[in-house]
Amino acid sequence: MQFNRKTVQAVVTGIVFAAASSLASAATILKLSHNQDQKHPVHLSMKYMAEKVKEYTNGEVRVRIYPNSQLGTQRESMELLQSGALDIAKTNASELESFEPAYGAFNIPYIFHDSDHFYRALTGKVGDDILNASAGKGFIGLTYYDGGSRNFYAQKPIKSPADLVGMKIRVQPSPTAVEMIKLMGGSPTPLAYGELYTALQQGVVDGAENNPTALTNSRHGEVAKFYSLDEHTMIPDVLVIGEKSWSKLTPEQQVAVKKAAKESMLYHKELWAKMINEAVDQAKSSMGVTFVDVEKQPFIDAVKPMHDAALKNPEIAEYVKEIDALAN
Repeated sequence: MQFNRKTVQAVVTGIVFAAASSLASAATILKLSHNQDQKHPVHLSMKYMAEKVKEYTNGEVRVRIYPNSQLGTQRESMELLQSGALDIAKTNASELESFEPAYGAFNIPYIFHDSDHFYRALTGKVGDDILNASAGKGFIGLTYYDGGSRNFYAQKPIKSPADLVGMKIRVQPSPTAVEMIKLMGGSPTPLAYGELYTALQQGVVDGAENNPTALTNSRHGEVAKFYSLDEHTMIPDVLVIGEKSWSKLTPEQQVAVKKAAKESMLYHKELWAKMINEAVDQAKSSMGVTFVDVEKQPFIDAVKPMHDAALKNPEIAEYVKEIDALAN
């Protein structure tokens, strides 16, 4: 039997396609869940990580990303991850505090003096130690992503702790966040983020605290016209992997995934800075939000008992001391 050139080409193409499909099906697929949209820097950074994982493992490991809470909320994702039903999840240090106390060190108000201090801690030994602290609890940390500094926003300027007295302030479900608002004189109100716009609009809460992207991406600038730059916390997002999924990777693949994750953190740093600048400009020009400079010291003094207590807490004291030592 004779084959013409087109027939041979078609057969070869089919063989190559079949081989490629076979390799793809043999690859280890890691499902990653997060709660942001596909334009958000954290999604773009994890997409960058996925590309690097594929490159560094020669396609043996691939990361499939599910944005917009398709696989559940951050807390639900953590529970799925611990059970082995999910491989990787993006959460943050506030939510992780209830799963691993070590992350509570990041939640202490004014633990970081500035952005440089923040990155020295996260890229150094103390950052790695906290990522590894949850070993044996169903997950370990891979890397951090900048979540910006958190500030108060409401329908009035908040220039000192006295301005918070009598105000209901939405907080994340974190014991540290609740204690911070109490010490500053406000009434902490844990509430799902998705309910916050309506809660601000209807007066269920009087204010909230977050980075400037909340004003634009979630349109909170429509119902809260004053953003007070007190910078009380810089709480990182955290990318974690389930131990069941981690154990399925070879040592070489684990090294590759860690490397890709760390590189995506620095990739994210530039994206985040650009997004914050754009959010501030948009909130000012298009939404009429007023940004208010404040004297931080009264806020720092109000929450000093939290720092003192942290230094006596055996679960986080050493981490806090290491972070403090990196301030200068």
